Amino acid sequence: MIKIQFAKENQLNDVIFFGENSFRFPFLNEPNKPRSYYFPRTERKEKKYPFKNEKQIKYISCNESRTIFLFENSKAVRYTSTFLTDNYKKIQIEQIKKISSSSRNEAILTYEGNVFAKGTCINLQNSDQFINISSLIEDTNDRIIQDVTCGMTSIYLLTSNQNAYGIGENYLGQLGFDSETLKETEKPILMMENVSKIFSGSFAKNMILLNSNQELFGCGYNQFGQLGLGESRRKEGKIQKLTKIQNIPKGKIIDIQCGFFHSIMLIENQNQNENPKRKLYSCGDYQYNGLGKDEDTYEFTEIKSSLFENDDNILDFSVGKYHTLILTSKAKLIFFGENKSDHIKNLNTKNGIIPIQIELPELRFNENISDYHLSCGLNSSFIYYSPPSFPNLEEDLIKLFRRKEFCDISFKTENGEIIEAHKLILNYRLKDQNQIEKFKEIISKKSIKESNQIFEMIYSNNSKINPKLYSEIKEIINEERINETMKRIYLNENENEKDFIIERKEKQYKFPKLILIMRSELYRGMFLSVTEDKSNKVTDYSELSNKSFQLFEYWIYSNQIKDEIQITQEILEEIKIGIDYFQLNETNPNLFDLLI
Repeated sequence: MIKIQFAKENQLNDVIFFGENSFRFPFLNEPNKPRSYYFPRTERKEKKYPFKNEKQIKYISCNESRTIFLFENSKAVRYTSTFLTDNYKKIQIEQIKKISSSSRNEAILTYEGNVFAKGTCINLQNSDQFINISSLIEDTNDRIIQDVTCGMTSIYLLTSNQNAYGIGENYLGQLGFDSETLKETEKPILMMENVSKIFSGSFAKNMILLNSNQELFGCGYNQFGQLGLGESRRKEGKIQKLTKIQNIPKGKIIDIQCGFFHSIMLIENQNQNENPKRKLYSCGDYQYNGLGKDEDTYEFTEIKSSLFENDDNILDFSVGKYHTLILTSKAKLIFFGENKSDHIKNLNTKNGIIPIQIELPELRFNENISDYHLSCGLNSSFIYYSPPSFPNLEEDLIKLFRRKEFCDISFKTENGEIIEAHKLILNYRLKDQNQIEKFKEIISKKSIKESNQIFEMIYSNNSKINPKLYSEIKEIINEERINETMKRIYLNENENEKDFIIERKEKQYKFPKLILIMRSELYRGMFLSVTEDKSNKVTDYSELSNKSFQLFEYWIYSNQIKDEIQITQEILEEIKIGIDYFQLNETNPNLFDLLI
């Protein structure tokens, strides 16, 4: 176990990987004493140091031989490991939103909605050349990509219209089509409409779709029952069309990850009187992998262990080819799966079928354990610190639309489906409050898919999501910039919209929780955490003067500096404290630098 720190003055990451000799399986007994390194150790010279100017890590994707690090400045670095060499190389694509990779392909999603991919399943003649596969979608109105997921031999795209596309190999039905007539495809092919999410994995030759009705469909390799379709379908070996998965446990599906032999599902059970409780379910062959059980399971059934206490909760999990890692709210790192590497000493077992707790070194931010995340490859496992971030406000507003915790107004579509929204945002994104009734009339004549797109365009002021629909609602939309909308909320004296108190010695400041979620990582963690109490807490900022706090208040709403406040050295020193307090989004212009 090695603790890595990415070197940047006053900006150190917590990154821990398990193994030795270029990423081996996790230690299960007493791990080596953690050591801190500049990473990579072999390239310390400044001119070669690939991480020198990068910011906080946002995401890590690892597979068989390569690991990709995505940073907060939307740039990425690829690390390729062989027995003889270590190679670090920056990916020459700007404004990266997400990375996904497998042993045979790699996909990069940008903030503009494009997906650049490379690999043998994309371009056999030149597998190292990135191609814009989103531009190959035949329907030109369906080329803005919202999410991308790599399987071992295929790549899956989710468009802003909630349509699922697949590209690559289909010899096992990975794309949901007859493999006898469609071996592979060089262009994305439409698999299903009205899709909420696509699930697969770096080592998976199958995939699972979640549709807008919270139904699951799977296709592809199923010899070990890893699609959860039951024992009779396992015997077929492969599922060549999208097939509905029955007997899904009740609750909200948070995530599904697929390994080669197994799949793991995380479900959140909602209870009005308690904080949400998360449980793991698995299916597949237990002998080779991380099912967390001592018998084969061909439908998704709960993983039970004494390590999951009643007052503990699952924050994150990751599935490798043969093993699974889980992180809980009590800072437990739990492992199960195969561990046969001869390079690891002092092991209790070669095959950890039953969940085992791994001892962790002291983490840098124990009080924010929910900001740590996991990533598993073939012989590698990472735990890394990555607090939530806000690359742009328009995207934050769309994310808020999808969060139901603060929804307080409902709309009914033409088929009677209910869409919930945030009245505070709508009041300021429409031209006046009387337009809400007119807006309800528009939604009542639209499908659920069109309605979702309309809400996303109103929240984000992004007409590219569906230009045709945007022309229909343009008359009632306030087209000012998002920051101007936030400033209007700040200037409004309606106390009913302000539902959170921040207290100082002499004064109380009231904020809408929605604004704090968008602007401050501290309050995003507080209000959206699965473990935190979501009551109206009162926070004390007594170290800040009234003038300093007024600066922060105006900045949080508008991203602008309040003109009438004279900036003194004392205020500058307090601003440094305030930036730490609020955990302000680093991708915004730096408030301290602007004040200077």
